[in-house]
Amino acid sequence: MPMTAKYATTCGVCSSAISPGEQIARSGERWAHVACAATGDQPASAPAKPAAAKRPRPARPDMPAADGALEVWTDGACSGNPGPGGWAWATRDGRRASGGENPTTNQRMEIRAALEAVRALDGPLVVVSDSTYVVNCFRDQWWKGWIARGWVTSARKPVVSRDLWEPLVELVNDRGDVSFRWVKGHSGDEMNDLVDQLAVEQSRAVAAG
Repeated sequence: MPMTAKYATTCGVCSSAISPGEQIARSGERWAHVACAATGDQPASAPAKPAAAKRPRPARPDMPAADGALEVWTDGACSGNPGPGGWAWATRDGRRASGGENPTTNQRMEIRAALEAVRALDGPLVVVSDSTYVVNCFRDQWWKGWIARGWVTSARKPVVSRDLWEPLVELVNDRGDVSFRWVKGHSGDEMNDLVDQLAVEQSRAVAAG
């Protein structure tokens, strides 16, 4: 039975992003787009496809970055959903900031981290985030549909965390020199690991009061 996705995730069949508000359905033990779920599982009697027939999905292209853009890594953390959370951003030259709030969600902290970085740093930027929700909003231009519909999703639901999304979208559009790039979390990227650590520390500090 189809349901509405509350959070950003990845389709268990096609591996592309699922954004909040999209219709999803179970495909075996996984969540998937409704269309993917309808075809994602073969009947038990169907012969398995040979390994050679599987092709790796092409890497998603990065957004074009302005010449000389400064890279800033951002991350958010939350203990519980909702619960005490933290956000952080950092650059290779040592600039950084972090903070927290309670209650909040992990998605809000991911958006807040990007917003705080764009507010704090002048000049061309590349925001490096492990949140597909944040990156795809700009890479796939979800924000255009949100604005056209009056900050309503394609599923006719209010955009979650509009109070953070709206100023971030306005800042990025006004500046015209900010792009976003996805990095896999906990994959050995030292700057991603750093902002993750800073965000988790803030989450714990908020929880401790």
